[in-house]
Amino acid sequence: MNDSNLVLNTFRRPLPEALAQALRERFGERFSVAQAVRDHHGRDESPFPAAAPDAVVYANDTAEVAEVVRLCRTYKVPLIPFGIGSSLEGALLAVQGGISIDVSGMNRIVAIHPEDLTATVQAGVTRKQLNDALKDTGIFFPIDPGADATLGGMAATRASGTNAVRYGTMRENVLALEVVTAEGKVIQTGTRARKSAAGYDLTRLFVGSEGTLGIFTEITVRLYPQPEAVSAAVVSFDEIAGAVNTVIQTIQVGIPVARCEFLDSATVQALNAYAKTTLREATTLFFEFHGSASGVREQADLVEQIARENGGQDFEWATRPEDRSRLWNARHNAFFALLQIRPGCRGISTDTCVPISRLADSLIGARKILDRASVPTAILGHVGDGNFHAILLIDPDNPDEMAECERLNSEIVSLALSMDGTCTGEHGIGLHKMEFLRDEIGEDGVDLMRRIKEALDPDHIMNPGKIFQC
Repeated sequence: MNDSNLVLNTFRRPLPEALAQALRERFGERFSVAQAVRDHHGRDESPFPAAAPDAVVYANDTAEVAEVVRLCRTYKVPLIPFGIGSSLEGALLAVQGGISIDVSGMNRIVAIHPEDLTATVQAGVTRKQLNDALKDTGIFFPIDPGADATLGGMAATRASGTNAVRYGTMRENVLALEVVTAEGKVIQTGTRARKSAAGYDLTRLFVGSEGTLGIFTEITVRLYPQPEAVSAAVVSFDEIAGAVNTVIQTIQVGIPVARCEFLDSATVQALNAYAKTTLREATTLFFEFHGSASGVREQADLVEQIARENGGQDFEWATRPEDRSRLWNARHNAFFALLQIRPGCRGISTDTCVPISRLADSLIGARKILDRASVPTAILGHVGDGNFHAILLIDPDNPDEMAECERLNSEIVSLALSMDGTCTGEHGIGLHKMEFLRDEIGEDGVDLMRRIKEALDPDHIMNPGKIFQC
């Protein structure tokens, strides 16, 4: 196991009674030390055991968040932001105790500016909630991680999703943030302007910081026009190489696909059982095309030709909205479908991303590594931008399985790093990837991050124990 396991054993001092009393008097029923509430806020989708906070505060606005931060700073008590709890890397676990500050009630859409293609929302707004509010405007927000995550959490982890190959990730689509700093001050990191050269890029500093530098309370994001025409397609392959070569050739010739997803045969089999789909149980690619009616048709024809040259079979169309929704809902549920293969298991997920020219070597190499596993495994991912996930389904109570899968996980990450890739394309570092971050950017790079953390959060109250050890 990497050294993130040591963080789980960090000493937790008791919550100061004076702080608990102050929060109880200020927030009333929105302050809780109930075990069930604490357990809910100390559990995510990672393979780590639960680590509950000492208490939970439900905040309704920025001023309340700032008030909680100032109180916790006074008593030097950790603070962990919480949205819906969909982290895959242990980013929200209260490994040093403290206060979980739940921003799910901060779910107001502050402003939509259709003419500028921007929206400003509170941190607890989810991606589906925003798109529901946009459905009659002709514009939409494209970033779609599988969970209906909050935009605060998505910005904090630099999230991505199936649309990233065309629309980018949260890194490219967050224009500005309202942040409560570790001092309890409220700052604005940007504006709605599409570009700026005004000093340090604070927005990019905070996006992806996983709650370790401040707590997001509002996010301003880019929006996009709804495409005139949308079409999806599914194609299967007998060999992984044929599917991967299809992806590489599609991207390299410049076909502007909106979505390009890879599912191995194990994932397809799990989806058929879980979502009642009837896909051919073989290596499969999902595509989606956005544009004009003629442009979509041309894109699809070109991709179909490339796929057939690489052994693609049963190229099927999904043009009706309900058929496309069924297809993509199934894809978004793939992780949970895989968990049903082995009831009671937890999933260890790699999150590597490599340059598109190295995708075949990385993905096929990962498959060879997984073939040595003694537990069920699968591969799926957003291969259009070189990102895929290897899933290992472990018994969380079996230390031998955990150790074996961490070794295989490490091999897959090392392979990606050797190809100028990254250990995490979209899930973040959290607890799980600390060692891999050091391998990727070096000890001096990690030390620079520590110094930034020390400058902004000298008392180490903001989600301590994540990304690196201070």
